[in-house]
Amino acid sequence: MGRISHWVDGAPYAGTSGRSADVFNPATGEVTGQVDLASVAEVDLAVASAKAAASQWGRSSLSKRAAVLFAFRQLLHDRSDELARIITSEHGKVHDDALGEIARGLENVEFACGVPHLLKGEHSAQAGAGVDVHSLRQPLGVVAGITPFNFPAMVPLWMCANAIACGNAFVLKPSEKDPSAALLLAGLWQQAGLPDGVFTVLHGDVEAVDALLHHPDVAGLSFVGSTPVARHVYETGTAQGKRVQALGGAKNHALVLPDADLDLAADSIVSAAYGSAGERCMALSVVVAVGEIADPLVEALAVRLPKLTIGDGSVAGHDMGPLVTAEHRDRVRSYVDQGEAAGARVVVDGRTTPVPAEGFFLGATLLDDVTPEMAVYTDEIFGPVLDVVRVATYDEALALVNANPHANGVAIFTRDGGAARRFEHDVEVGMVGVNVPIPVPVSYYSFGGWKASLFGDTHIYGPEGIHFCTRGKVVTSRWPDPATSEVDLGFPRTR
Repeated sequence: MGRISHWVDGAPYAGTSGRSADVFNPATGEVTGQVDLASVAEVDLAVASAKAAASQWGRSSLSKRAAVLFAFRQLLHDRSDELARIITSEHGKVHDDALGEIARGLENVEFACGVPHLLKGEHSAQAGAGVDVHSLRQPLGVVAGITPFNFPAMVPLWMCANAIACGNAFVLKPSEKDPSAALLLAGLWQQAGLPDGVFTVLHGDVEAVDALLHHPDVAGLSFVGSTPVARHVYETGTAQGKRVQALGGAKNHALVLPDADLDLAADSIVSAAYGSAGERCMALSVVVAVGEIADPLVEALAVRLPKLTIGDGSVAGHDMGPLVTAEHRDRVRSYVDQGEAAGARVVVDGRTTPVPAEGFFLGATLLDDVTPEMAVYTDEIFGPVLDVVRVATYDEALALVNANPHANGVAIFTRDGGAARRFEHDVEVGMVGVNVPIPVPVSYYSFGGWKASLFGDTHIYGPEGIHFCTRGKVVTSRWPDPATSEVDLGFPRTR
């Protein structure tokens, strides 16, 4: 059992707060390490180091920044398997899911490698007589990221690649449930040539989060997590004058129209709902079955679930691993109990699925005849539980989705291009998939929902991420005309 320390000023930094938390292997239930939890004083120390580093890094050339990013990209690619094993050992997701997470994070690093182009400003000559105007974008200084347990590599890479490319120092506060991936990233940044202090890892709980939110030298803060915490982060951070983007929870729907390809829809939904044990902010949690497709769709889903293999994510051949903690597993199971008591029909019962005796496992559950008043529909469960809501028409389905306060992602399955086009314009959700169950944008777009799924004005990563990590400035200048100036310019004038 090892000690998991912070990373400050380019080196491991053992915590001095006297507080720590257990880190588990969710597949076995064993405690594998102790992670230090930062105090306010340690946050002050880390931010001071980051601030000093930011003053130098922010003046570095774009070519130097790009060189570091390209080197980091290669190191991350070469060490992906090692990083995936660390993720599986602390989060529990199967190895292939962990590799997929890293691949999506790697895309964001590749986007940030284009920083010389991404930070180009605009120029207007002769906007007025002898007047030129140009724009530029400058770094904020210190940017902090508070990231969730479900993607311990991808979400930090969403944040830090753009922040560092733009000339900021970045302070990462990862989840204390699976903290080790962040330390491997820190080592890779150092090997890539990033100056000490530009990337910092600060482990902690609410004390560290609130200290970052109130710290006067933290200029910007990105957060991904539940809606209640996202609201707290946004309201507290903005009240302190910080730039904040806070991504909250989700209740992602999939509309299946009567003309949909049944096998494509069923395969896609199972993968999107139960991959990574449903611990994804883009996981499908509700199927809206429209009209006559409901019965065959429920049957198609039901026959697929017993084929899912559940076990230790580090062992090849498993489709689904454990949940992250015993407490979370029990919470998810309690929602199945509530759904059944409220009148939902348990088609496939994950509570009785054979799973390994050790660890935090729960089988895949399918609930039919769910109604919008049930807790299994209104709450973000964040586990391997899929609801089926039956409606008669497309208009009812659209109204159901648009009434939901969470508006992160949505998918529609149909062969009708007109219906799909109408849906993408009418639905009030930030990310839309057409026959695509998890519509996570590629890195050169930006990720983010609407309503209670996003607090702030900008989505994360991509072009909006570049704007979040920089301040815009416009310069208007007038220079004397050499032909008419009375200043001695050191060369002959023509009159």
